[in-house]
Amino acid sequence: MAIDRRFSVAPMMDWTDRHDRFFLRLMTRHALLYTEMVTANAVLFGDRDRLLAFSAEEHPVALQLGGADPGAMAEAAAIGAERGYDEINMNVGCPSSRVQTGRFGACLMAEPGTVAACVAAMRAATSLPVTVKCRIGVDDRDGEDDLHRFVDTVAGAGCGTFIIHARKAWLRGLSPKQNREVPPLRHGVVHRVKARFPSLTVVLNGGLAGIDDALPHLDSVDGVMLGRAAYQDPYLLAAVDARVFGDDRAVPDRWQVAEAMAGYADRMGLAGVRLPAITRHMLGLFNGLPGARQWRRTLAEQAVRAGAGPDLIVAAARLVARPSCTAAA
Repeated sequence: MAIDRRFSVAPMMDWTDRHDRFFLRLMTRHALLYTEMVTANAVLFGDRDRLLAFSAEEHPVALQLGGADPGAMAEAAAIGAERGYDEINMNVGCPSSRVQTGRFGACLMAEPGTVAACVAAMRAATSLPVTVKCRIGVDDRDGEDDLHRFVDTVAGAGCGTFIIHARKAWLRGLSPKQNREVPPLRHGVVHRVKARFPSLTVVLNGGLAGIDDALPHLDSVDGVMLGRAAYQDPYLLAAVDARVFGDDRAVPDRWQVAEAMAGYADRMGLAGVRLPAITRHMLGLFNGLPGARQWRRTLAEQAVRAGAGPDLIVAAARLVARPSCTAAA
């Protein structure tokens, strides 16, 4: 089945783990979700059950891999396919020094041939879609011609989908956090990639504050990807199915989401997962409602206490006032 890429949630280190993805899926049936980046070597030599496990409810879900060795990337991609992921994505956008030391992430934008070799190897190893997430440029290689050459080279290896963060990356002088905020957003550059390569699927990422901000871009690209906005105010995803995918079926309200997560936490607790590993992703669920601060404080302070259980989630949700409904006159 083809993946609908009109709306997705970005891979975010330390944030989009399996517990967060289960939580987000309660609010949208259709948005494509991504794992945190996992290095190919971690997949090959690490604890695969810990790194790659996910719940069936998370589909559609993509595995993001980091690496620069075609053989290792191909083997890791094949393992991801065996584990049941729907897509394999290559990280060519992360600007952290740790990633540069490992020779993957944004520094590979200066090595389109290496990226192309990895894509070709991964495509030979799996029938899943192999996609690339990149920046619009890196350091002084930030001209649109540079970006077009990168896309053209990698597309030639069989990559049909590019998720492009509309900022360049500075590999020296800026922290990863600064690289998400300091380089100016240039959404038009991504629009022009789609215009230059109309047969490719181009997804826009970077600086999108919400659905209203994201939807106009669908006139120029094939999909939009939200990152921090979707994590910090997750219930905005409750409108995605209707507004983006035309699916008007009801979604759980915030209190029902909390109840479902209590059930999930109970199941995960039996597998040894501590409650804070789950509740840390839920702090923004009631943003903007009276009692949201009490919800956040309760989870943050009490989930870490010995003996805290899933019932804490339901109890904390009861501290938030439900909006009153008035009958129409």
